[in-house]
Amino acid sequence: MPKLKTNKAAAKRFKITKNGKVRRGKPGRRHLLSVKSAKRRRRLRKETECSPKDTYTVKKLLCLA
Repeated sequence: MPKLKTNKAAAKRFKITKNGKVRRGKPGRRHLLSVKSAKRRRRLRKETECSPKDTYTVKKLLCLA
């Protein structure tokens, strides 16, 4: 059976933690940042955890499921 290929678009967007959770960046951090408050921009910096349904999908794309 041939090796599975990782989806490179997904690999650039998601990180897997040591415990197997999937981390993702928050949307809204690309442009129009001058309109957003400093507090809001600070919160957008942090990564967040994917939902369980999305975690399953992302792991399939990364050939981990």
